[in-house]
Amino acid sequence: MIKRSKLFGNKTRVTFCIPADRPAGPVSVVGTFNDWRPGTHELKVRRDGTRTISVQLDPGHYSFRYLGTGGVWFDDETGPELRL
Repeated sequence: MIKRSKLFGNKTRVTFCIPADRPAGPVSVVGTFNDWRPGTHELKVRRDGTRTISVQLDPGHYSFRYLGTGGVWFDDETGPELRL
């Protein structure tokens, strides 16, 4: 799931959210906004049973995926693209 909130200026805070237990182990969101570098935006476990990370992005078109332990790639329920 993806949540968006406008910040001052042109920036948007995008919060990437997945269940805490699927998949097991560390998960990063990687994409065109971070040059597809694993570990740059690793999701953190929250009290409500989810894992999230927020990223501030400029308007544009971004591709992204989640990368789990062992090189397992998976997509968000909304798909692998984001338009701001």
